[in-house]
Amino acid sequence: MADDTAAEALPASTEPSTDGYAGDPAVRDAWDARYSERHRLWSGRPNGALVAEVAGLSPGRALDVGCGEGADAIWLARSGWDVTALEVSGVALARAAAHARDAGADVRWVHAGLVEAALPPASFDLVSAQYPALLRTPDSAAERALLDAVAPGGVLLLVHHAGMDGHHAERQDDAFDPAAYVWPSMVAALLGDDWRIEVDEERPRVVPEGGAGAHHTDDVVLRARRLR
Repeated sequence: MADDTAAEALPASTEPSTDGYAGDPAVRDAWDARYSERHRLWSGRPNGALVAEVAGLSPGRALDVGCGEGADAIWLARSGWDVTALEVSGVALARAAAHARDAGADVRWVHAGLVEAALPPASFDLVSAQYPALLRTPDSAAERALLDAVAPGGVLLLVHHAGMDGHHAERQDDAFDPAAYVWPSMVAALLGDDWRIEVDEERPRVVPEGGAGAHHTDDVVLRARRLR
């Protein structure tokens, strides 16, 4: 597991950070607007692929990338993990913290984008990114940030909607262009000899009832272990 000193570089509060957002304000504002449209955007239940893939792991330090309203982070914390949850939307983080209080779960909340979060390197025994909206850049910054966060011996778990990585926006004015985002195949392409791929497959999605995204029926699951 990761060195105990690593967590000292992260906020120790179980409340969302109030000392400023680290990231692109336009991305924050767009997600705040989306969350504000509904009282609850997601199902409130942990993602099925996370539950399945983490079941056999020994709890340690976990990073939940794009934690949304907190269901995965809370499930991990209640399963014995020391959880840091990262999210660009302050609206989502406030809901997540309230849900965690109700559940009696302790989670560190970080209001930041993945690349801008200045996470301590190689510090997490599990880095979980469930259907993340990570923008592609020429230097593969988001992909490398995911890999860099994993401690030696730790696991990266990246789950996304199957069949999206080769798609482009159907119309020029489409708000969502799959080609602009990071997909598991792009992360897998960066894995070298320091990594062992344990799972890389498509499978039927275990869909929680309710919440956005319930219409997606298949997942692509990438689980890779950092060897050193």
